[in-house]
Amino acid sequence: MTRIIVVTSGKGGVGKTTFTSNIGAALASLDRKVALVDADFGLRNLDLLLGLEERVVYTALDVLAGDCRLNQALVKDKRLKGLVLLPAAQNRNKESVQPEQMQKIVDALTEEYDYVILDCPAGIELGFRNAIAAAKEALIVTTPEIAAVRDADRVIGLLEAEGIHKINLVVNRVKPAMVQSNKMMSVEDVLELLGVPLLGVIPDDEKVIVATNRGEPLVIGERDSLPAITINNIALRLEGEKVPFIDLIAYHESLLSRLRRIFGG
Repeated sequence: MTRIIVVTSGKGGVGKTTFTSNIGAALASLDRKVALVDADFGLRNLDLLLGLEERVVYTALDVLAGDCRLNQALVKDKRLKGLVLLPAAQNRNKESVQPEQMQKIVDALTEEYDYVILDCPAGIELGFRNAIAAAKEALIVTTPEIAAVRDADRVIGLLEAEGIHKINLVVNRVKPAMVQSNKMMSVEDVLELLGVPLLGVIPDDEKVIVATNRGEPLVIGERDSLPAITINNIALRLEGEKVPFIDLIAYHESLLSRLRRIFGG
């Protein structure tokens, strides 16, 4: 049975689209068939993060207008078998699509794919309603900042009001040194405030920016990096595996100790 998951946050700038591209790639690397749907009409970026922008010919709006078939609009990632992208239209606004139309597209995708993952635009207006219309579950992405957590809490309430109760949390851009010095909320603080199950914790790392600028998911170019490992672990947990969480603070301390030994600090 196809899992239809919306990735949302409420607040922009928390790494939601970056996470969507990477979790799609991680699931595809597990031999799952994954359709990523860019639901951010007017401000599409998922194609850029996947490095597929030059191959976009048709968009979801072309499908709805009858100008092409759904399969013609799907952009296949040649690096990962089973991963496809349905791009949003960049020159149209969020009012161009209605929730029932998004439902129609997703229904068609469920006939062939194990996962349909919708990248939700920031905010809670029509774009948000479009993205959650067909979803059966949600992944909330937040950073450990009070504004982002407050917006995530608001989104959780809206999802539950729409009948989406399978909600999991991803805490992104965690900086262990700042957590240790009480300059950043801990993951435990975030969990206490939001009260939804934790699916994964991703550290802040410049490798994410480098991979994003390349249009290359971490599981392709930086597979052994800590962010890639944590995202792969999230994919495994989505698949039902019991994968222990990495203690980022202990990892950070261990890394510092190794560096001190190397450089005699």
